[in-house]
Amino acid sequence: MKNKLIFIFLDGIGMGQDVDLNPLTKASMPALMGLMGERLTGDTHIEEPNLLVKGIDACLGVDGIPQSATGQTSLFTGFNAQAHLGYHLMAYPNDQLISLINKRSIFKFAKENQIKSIFANSYTDGFFKSFDKTSPNYSVTTRCILASKTNFNTLDDLIENRAVHWDITNITLQGTPNGRVPLIAPYKAGENLKNLTKDYDLVLFECFLPDLIGHKKDMEQSIKFLEVFDEFLGGVLNDKPENVHVLISSDHGNIEDLSFGGHSKNPVPLIFIGNEAHHFQQVDAIDQIFNTIFTRLFNTAPVAEYEAF
Repeated sequence: MKNKLIFIFLDGIGMGQDVDLNPLTKASMPALMGLMGERLTGDTHIEEPNLLVKGIDACLGVDGIPQSATGQTSLFTGFNAQAHLGYHLMAYPNDQLISLINKRSIFKFAKENQIKSIFANSYTDGFFKSFDKTSPNYSVTTRCILASKTNFNTLDDLIENRAVHWDITNITLQGTPNGRVPLIAPYKAGENLKNLTKDYDLVLFECFLPDLIGHKKDMEQSIKFLEVFDEFLGGVLNDKPENVHVLISSDHGNIEDLSFGGHSKNPVPLIFIGNEAHHFQQVDAIDQIFNTIFTRLFNTAPVAEYEAF
C-alpha cells in the first residue's frame, strides 16, 4: 500500500525545560504519554521503529526570535525563508515570501507530482464574503492553497465531517447564526481528520491555538488546550491504517514557557508516528521536513533548489 501522511501543524509549541511554567509537564496527555512513555521536554529523544520524537531547529541560522511567517514558509516550501529575508518575519508573508510560496509550496508540489492533497481546515462564511487574493493579511497556509489553485473547505464541509476547524472543537463558531455549526468532541474531530486519508494521500491540518494561548501566559487554558489536543490525537490514531503516518511539528516555541508570553528559540518537536519514522532521523531543522516528506514518503525526485530565490 502506498504511504499516506497526516501533517499536524501546531503553531507555537517548543520543547522546553521540565519546570512549573511549562504546561507540557502538567497536562494529562494519555495518548501522547502512551506513545512516548514520558512528557515532551527538551530532553526527549526517542528513536523506535514506529516512533521518532526529537527537537529540531527553527532559527535556521538567522539571529533573532523565530516568527510565524518565515517559520511556516520554511515548513511548507522547504526553502530557508529566514535566510532568504535575512530576518524573522511575524504574522503574514510579505511579497518576497509569497514569491517563494508560489514557486514551491506543499499543495502545489503535491499536485505537480500527482499526490492528492488537502488542507483539512474549514474557512468561515465571512472569509469568502471578504475574499481578496491581493490582501496582505492571509496566512502561509492560505497562500499555499492559492498557489496550488485548489479549493477551500467551507463550513458545509465541516458540518458534513469533511473538514476540521482550526480550534478542533468548533468552539469559536458557536455564534454562527441558527446554531449552524455544532460543537464536536476532540476525539471525533481527530477521527474526521484521519478519515480524510481515505480520499487523500497528504492531509495538512493547522491549529494556532497554542500560540494564541502562549502569548496570554495562561496556564489554565494551556493545559486545557493540550488535553483537548491529546484527545484529538487519540481520535487520529484510533484504528489508523498502517500505511497512514502522522507528523506533528511547529514553526517556533511559545506555549512551553509561559514566563514571558513570547516566542522562544527552543527546538520545536518533530514527532513522527508510523513505520517510516527512520526517514526523518536526519532532519535537524524545520526547512528539511518538506524534502523528506516528498522524497522519502512519496518517492518523488529530489526537491530541486533554485540557483536564486
